[in-house]
Amino acid sequence: MIVPRVRTAAVAVGLTTAALALTACGSSSDSTASAGGGKSAATATSAADFGGMDALVAAAKKEGTLNAIALPSDWANYGTIIAAFEKKYGIKVSDENPDGASQDEINAITSRKGQSRAPDVVDLGNSFALSAASQGILAPYKVATWDDIPANQKDATGLRYDDYGGYVSIGCDAKQVKECPTTFADLLKPEYKGQVAMNGDPTKSGSAFGGVFAAALANGGSLADIQPGLDFFHKLKQNGNFNPVESTPATVEKGETPISIDWDYLNAGYAKEFAAKGLDWKVSVPSDGQYAQYYSQAINKYAPHPAAARLWEEFLYSTEGQNLWLQGFSRPAELPAMLEKGTADKAAAAKLPPVTGSPKFPTTAQVDAAQKAVVAGWAKAIG
Repeated sequence: MIVPRVRTAAVAVGLTTAALALTACGSSSDSTASAGGGKSAATATSAADFGGMDALVAAAKKEGTLNAIALPSDWANYGTIIAAFEKKYGIKVSDENPDGASQDEINAITSRKGQSRAPDVVDLGNSFALSAASQGILAPYKVATWDDIPANQKDATGLRYDDYGGYVSIGCDAKQVKECPTTFADLLKPEYKGQVAMNGDPTKSGSAFGGVFAAALANGGSLADIQPGLDFFHKLKQNGNFNPVESTPATVEKGETPISIDWDYLNAGYAKEFAAKGLDWKVSVPSDGQYAQYYSQAINKYAPHPAAARLWEEFLYSTEGQNLWLQGFSRPAELPAMLEKGTADKAAAAKLPPVTGSPKFPTTAQVDAAQKAVVAGWAKAIG
């Protein structure tokens, strides 16, 4: 069964400003978890700093719970990842608001400070991770495999680090669409009238924002100039090809969104599920607009279960955890190092949609400028 996912990692910082209305539940006594030497988990910046992995595991098991948030079971294999962590350590993962957005995660940290219901860890859209780090609400922590995370995909102090990601892709129902598009240029063809949808609104959705960025790269833009992407979608709307319906597995099954611009790991994952229902879902990373983006892990500075939070990160960045993401069609941050070491799941890696070259990532300044351009121009582009 495909669970409808709406984990739109919102990209326009500050768009969601209202904090969640929550009831205080009291602070958790687990926040003082410590190793035999009296080291507090809340201030440990590595497992070694806490006294080693054995000490960290013992403290996390004593806490017994990990508060996660906004992790849909069908997103990047998170259902399997959570189950594996629970089985390995006997720690219950409480996943609140699975369909929440990145801003919801930040709101939960800031509004629940000192509460036992506060999230211990967050999985944020990259721009939101940068924002959270600047707000001083994240705890520095470096996993044992820190050196295997590329330098340009982590904060040098350990406040946040990329976990998994992928490329903007085009998914297509090959039974409904005679010839599936494989490039952004193809999407403008008249035979795709009313068929081209996106996973959300680019002023709120990370994947849709990525779609606009990829379209910009395909049409003479750059990481410093997203305007050609807005112009492309304006043209797509003008010629009648743009479908304003937010693409989800449910809309695909109903035939409402036969062509969907989304992350490749989501489209590839849905292809596997759709096959059992008789749908032939094809996935292509457009050669004329290759844009990659990753999500980031971080620990709440005020985590009610600080040891469990750190153990969760160690699990995610272990070979086991990274391969579980890979098995969900996403590209884990440590994949290049794992391929070099021979520890990557080769069968899972072979199933990833093919791409050429290496991904390039926008700077913080470029993301900020692109966000402002999209917020200011999206409604006009498709209005």
